[in-house]
Amino acid sequence: MADNKIIDEVHHIASKRGNGQLRREIWIDSKGNITRYNLAYINHTIHNGDNGRIVGYDNQHNHHHRHFFGKVTSVDFVSFEDVENLFETDWTALRSTK
Repeated sequence: MADNKIIDEVHHIASKRGNGQLRREIWIDSKGNITRYNLAYINHTIHNGDNGRIVGYDNQHNHHHRHFFGKVTSVDFVSFEDVENLFETDWTALRSTK
């Protein structure tokens, strides 16, 4: 059975609040386990590379990794909740620099 996308959210950020968008996608298997995810802050006015992704976490290509201004690094996967916390920490740090 194919994985089922249960969350597909895009939150558009107003220009006066930093511009861009937050993207959140989550897929589960038939047992309810998270099998795929994509968390990203996208802003083409800050970064044109990597499809505008400023920071993001996903597990495409059979490994967990972090995107940061076009650079991709592996992430030690503990849990999806841990990855969400890492993304939130990065996103919060970026917001505080504006």
